[in-house]
Amino acid sequence: MAAPVDDMFSRCVDPPKASNCVEVRFIDNVKGKGLFAKKAFKKGDTIFIERPLVSAQFLWNALYKYRACEYCLRALETAEENSRRLSGRAALSLPHPELCKVRPDRHQPCPHCQVMYCSAECRQAAWEQYHKLLCLGPSHHDPDHPLNKLQDAWRSVHYPPETSSIMIMARMVASIKQAEDKGRWQRLFSQFCSRTANEEEEIVHKLLGEKFQVIAKWFTPDGFRSLFSLVGTNGQGIGTSSLSQWVHACDALELPSQQREQLDAFIDQLYKDIDKEVRIYECFLCCAGNHSCVPNAEASFPDNNFLLHLAALSDISPGEEICISYLDVCQRDRSRHSRHKILRENYLFVCSCQKCMSQMDDADLTSEDEEEVEGEGETEDEMTDV
Repeated sequence: MAAPVDDMFSRCVDPPKASNCVEVRFIDNVKGKGLFAKKAFKKGDTIFIERPLVSAQFLWNALYKYRACEYCLRALETAEENSRRLSGRAALSLPHPELCKVRPDRHQPCPHCQVMYCSAECRQAAWEQYHKLLCLGPSHHDPDHPLNKLQDAWRSVHYPPETSSIMIMARMVASIKQAEDKGRWQRLFSQFCSRTANEEEEIVHKLLGEKFQVIAKWFTPDGFRSLFSLVGTNGQGIGTSSLSQWVHACDALELPSQQREQLDAFIDQLYKDIDKEVRIYECFLCCAGNHSCVPNAEASFPDNNFLLHLAALSDISPGEEICISYLDVCQRDRSRHSRHKILRENYLFVCSCQKCMSQMDDADLTSEDEEEVEGEGETEDEMTDV
């Protein structure tokens, strides 16, 4: 029985449109559910735009003073502030400052704990969903507060680059506890529970880190451990940067050739002066689709916040499963064995997409092993030629 539209696509920007274009079907006990097209999509079409169920900034990013909205993750630092901090040049001025989309005049702090939001709307949305329960009030900077101690413990075993944030789990739990309709939020999260952490090797998962295995007894097997597996297999990273947005806007300017050369030279020098920054956050999303090593769709975040845009990479026919790739472009070009190793370690499944099935008879070598074998072969050939 299909889940109600209110549950399945309620986080989409246009739920009725999404439900008319795609549907979620049960595939099998191994793969679980999948996203399928109900209409034809052309390459480049936007399939839907979706908000995450819950999101949070990586803890190390926050410690490094990467300022972002506590709800939608939009950058709070202007492009000029960003470039000054990263370059160490306090008097640096960016040309065309009007191209920066950050609006500090709209920023709103929580009146109790002072965490910052990009707007009054985001502050209210966070308060109504989870922040009422998680707000630390005057204890926000108290290192002895249990929630701050939990975050410090997480950072101590998860050095950058992080794979998740403990605050994702905290906000998931708070969303259910704080909701008037707790059943609705439980249904939303349960959509991802077709395969929870039942196998011994999946119970803690790499998200916990080795040291956390010692305290895994703190959590019930069917509760918190499954929660980690849930986030591990359904999490989506986001990169946002006000500076990169400003650069893209500058690229789109129509300028006389001399001004274009001057602007390009300025930007090139700016990137030489700083370590190019991309801020990474973690989102827990709804319906982005299963993985394929040959994806027909791609998730992106063009609005510089948590809104996921799912777009077709190729023509998609009605009834066809819509799949994204959990691997980057370089990883997808690696051997089948290497791809399976990455997916198994990070997402807890073995891929059975068309590409993987067609390579079933390939040798069980990682891409590094293949390079070593090729290198040995080349050395042997060179010696033979001599």
